[in-house]
Amino acid sequence: MTERAHLSVLDFCTIYEGETPAESIARSVELAQEAEKLGYSRMWYTEHHNMKSIMSSSPAVLIAHIGAKTERIRLGSGGVMLPNHSPYVIAEQFGTLEEMYPERIDLGVGRAPGTDMNTLGRALRRDAHSAERFPEDVKELNSYLEGKSYIPGVSAIPGANTNVPIYILGSSMFGASLAAKLGLPYAFASHFAPQHLEQATTYYREHFQPSERFSKPYVIAGVNVTAADTTQEAQEEYERVCFNRVKAFAGRGKHLTDEQVEQIIGSYQGQQILDMLKYSAVGTADEVAAYLDTFQEHAKADELMVSLQSSSHEEVIKNMQLLAQGWQLDPARIAGTPS
Repeated sequence: MTERAHLSVLDFCTIYEGETPAESIARSVELAQEAEKLGYSRMWYTEHHNMKSIMSSSPAVLIAHIGAKTERIRLGSGGVMLPNHSPYVIAEQFGTLEEMYPERIDLGVGRAPGTDMNTLGRALRRDAHSAERFPEDVKELNSYLEGKSYIPGVSAIPGANTNVPIYILGSSMFGASLAAKLGLPYAFASHFAPQHLEQATTYYREHFQPSERFSKPYVIAGVNVTAADTTQEAQEEYERVCFNRVKAFAGRGKHLTDEQVEQIIGSYQGQQILDMLKYSAVGTADEVAAYLDTFQEHAKADELMVSLQSSSHEEVIKNMQLLAQGWQLDPARIAGTPS
């Protein structure tokens, strides 16, 4: 049997109805502390803007806070939307984090905006064509972290020679191709964009060009998990997750009744939304583990980035505990940097 993949947790830092951002931050700390105790390898934090239900607009700030509240679990951006920023500033931010928490920081970068087009152009003031510079921006960012001179006379301080590992995040062949060409680890967002998973990870492994830092490919694949004490309880919880997901995606900017949501679920639009959850492990601890064994082989993954799909914080914690039990996590097996 292939060695089971490391498990990491993607924390969207949800703001539940009636909750404040401060309460969401406190829950993210609790989640990371529990993940560390259970033996999960990493926590990943996303960059989203202008979304009332997601608190993580600044992964670097969040990582700095959670790093102080944990001891050894790795903390990474999953990810920083690089075209929103200057590569130099990101090198400084994550260089600072690496100096604060040595050998615990990971820098996942993507080229999507992480927001709506109005926020993108008017609030973030991002050039509509900035994503086209993503490959060059990644090279510039990496050069600062390696202490090389990308711009004569300019160094990232902190940042230079910290060698914070960069992970390319993506949901298409573009990211797979770029990660392979640059010799960087690759994370595929199959927890919400499942269409090209097998094609992208296969291409990446077959075309990987070893770099100065990474001698072999390293694949992370996103997968959803809903674990409960019984199969029926897991299915019922997953149905609540699906209902809430359709309500959130289809009801942006407007109020939908439960009856309207049910009608949308039965429509083509609703099925398109639910198809995003194609890769979902639902069941008891053992059933979820069995699904992930199969998924790991399908995705050719070294690490599984788990999105815990539950309807409340209490259920998220229980979900994570049952998954750790089913996967037989070893708290001593904290992941290092891919080689």
